[in-house]
This record gives sequence, C-alpha cells and structure tokens, in this order.
Amino acid sequence: MRLFATIATMIALALPAAAQDRDAIEDVIGSQLQAFNDRDVAEAWTYASPMIQGMFGNPGNFGMMVQQGYPMVWDNRATDFRELETREDGRPVQMVYVQDPQGAGYILSYTMIDTPDGWRIDGVSILPAPDVGV
Repeated sequence: MRLFATIATMIALALPAAAQDRDAIEDVIGSQLQAFNDRDVAEAWTYASPMIQGMFGNPGNFGMMVQQGYPMVWDNRATDFRELETREDGRPVQMVYVQDPQGAGYILSYTMIDTPDGWRIDGVSILPAPDVGV
C-alpha cells in the first residue's frame, strides 16, 4: 500500500512540472514565430539552442536559412500547438500546425532542449502533410 501511495505522489508531483514544461516550450516556440513575423531575427535567434547557434554563427545566417528553408515559419499566419511527445532519448518534441500566408498548412516537429537559460529549440522538421479525404 505504501508503494502505491509513493507512486501516486510521484505522479501527482510530476504532472504540474510537465504542464509547466509544456507551457514554457509553447512560449518559446510561439515567441520565436512572432519574432520572425516581426522580422526581429536577433530576437528569434535567442530561442535557438547553443548547437543551432553554433551551426549558423550569427543571427543573419540563421535568418537567411529560415527564410529560404522554412518559409512557413518566416511568414506564419496561424499556429496551433498539438501534442507534446517524448523522443527515445527523453527529449521533448512539440508538434505545431503552422499556416503560411497563402493558407497552406504544415505540421512542424520542434525538438527542444532544456538549457541553463531555459527551453531552446534544437531542431525543426517539416512532417509530411496528412492525407485529406474528399
């Protein structure tokens, strides 16, 4: 009986932390998307992980990559946060529906990393669009 109580307590304590993480992760992604809409590449850069920052070296290179490789992120009209999943290595992956200015929808997979400065975006993948029945 004590084991059950201990497990139940651990689960109860973990749920608020998971909710806080989800809120923080959504805030980071949403803030970066807004920064791109505002053309504030320097601000968008602050939400990228140290690994991403190391790959691109400066906000200008990073902004050019996003503009050319992720036009639906560069110009995003609508967003909807979907499920938060956990990769095999334990890192969270946030699914986000993004709509571009022409109305086309995309599902983006944001891999997140928890740093001493808080959650940061460690990679984004464009997932295949789901089949739509007519």
